[in-house]
Amino acid sequence: MRILVLGSGAREHAIVDALIRSGGDHDVVVSPGNSSMGDDAALVGFGDIADGDAVSSFALENAVDLVVVGPEAPLIAGVADAPRERGIPVFGPSQAAAQLEGSKAFAKRIMSEAGVPTGRATRAGTLAEAEHALAEYGSPYVVKADGLAAGKGVLVTEELSAATAHARYWLEHGPVLIEEFLSGDEVSLFFLSDGHDVLPLSPAQDYKRLLDGDLGPNTGGMGAYSPLPWLADSFGSEGAFVQRVLDEVALPVIRQLEHEGTPFIGLLYCGLILDGDRISVIEFNARFGDPETQVVLPRLETPLGELLFAAASGELAGRDWPAFSDEVAVGVVLASEGYPEAPITGRPITGMQNALQVPGTRLSHAATAWNDDFGGLVTTGGRVLTVVATGDDFGQARERAYESLTQLHLEGGQFRSDIATKVTR
Repeated sequence: MRILVLGSGAREHAIVDALIRSGGDHDVVVSPGNSSMGDDAALVGFGDIADGDAVSSFALENAVDLVVVGPEAPLIAGVADAPRERGIPVFGPSQAAAQLEGSKAFAKRIMSEAGVPTGRATRAGTLAEAEHALAEYGSPYVVKADGLAAGKGVLVTEELSAATAHARYWLEHGPVLIEEFLSGDEVSLFFLSDGHDVLPLSPAQDYKRLLDGDLGPNTGGMGAYSPLPWLADSFGSEGAFVQRVLDEVALPVIRQLEHEGTPFIGLLYCGLILDGDRISVIEFNARFGDPETQVVLPRLETPLGELLFAAASGELAGRDWPAFSDEVAVGVVLASEGYPEAPITGRPITGMQNALQVPGTRLSHAATAWNDDFGGLVTTGGRVLTVVATGDDFGQARERAYESLTQLHLEGGQFRSDIATKVTR
């Protein structure tokens, strides 16, 4: 099976790695990819990956059997529509269904129609409306840009002035949502959907704040781990938790979208908040999450290509849940100096081979490129790569991840030192 993966980040690197590792007669090509992905898959270029016609033409001319869309922006631009209309299986929702991520107001409406538990929210189009909602909900204040914001559109703060300033800034780009604050533990859970049926992957927990102790600004994610053994405390087992989310969140949402004539085919990312055994949704995404994908897929034992093709082809009904290794995984993001506000790029990063000598480790590259003048890799963005380590337990996996990080050299590089401490104390 020839599989075309669209994207160039650490998430796509992890997807490519899992497709190749899962075996089978898979020929994986990536566009645009990055220089480190080229070690395992063919890098191809055909223009803008958000251009559905260009994707379709390449897929038809190169006998592509499956298109896998990684990033959110092409999905929300409608890249999945054209190839799907031409009979090419696509793992990724249509432009209409991708509004589940593209518009938080749309997602709130779908949840309301489907009876899915979530916090109260008010959509504000003016600063006066936002201020009124902030006063109504009170502190801590939650302000979210309604559309895509590259992980920077959400603010949770106890300072009214900060919440008002955040709302004022994002209102220049469109409406904002003022939401009720929900306290508890955050969990990410992925579901494969064929538009009618769903299959769950293993849950993960990510770290959105830049600094140790969940301090500093929000980021796209500074690390993650999987699975979550502490779920058993409130739900009896991880499997029981997953079943509840499937029954109370994922399946109702997928069936509601199907009912409205916008079937969701692809990856439904459920961002959840847990308060004891109470489950509420804080957000949906229409694609694999980053950095959670980097710690979930290395544990997957069921062939990923088989699962994605089944979802894209409407054939998930009757399948067993995907199988996962008993090993655990810890991922730590290495970021550039100045991230997230103003990352400094173009700096050399060295020590890759030494980092990979640590047992059970892999590197998922997000923002690196080969520089001929330097004769090595340089950084091209804020979140440079994720160091992922697996192990028999979290103590071993954490030790491996941080040992691997010490082998990498990036001037001004920054990372959190407390990833997965919750499960290693």
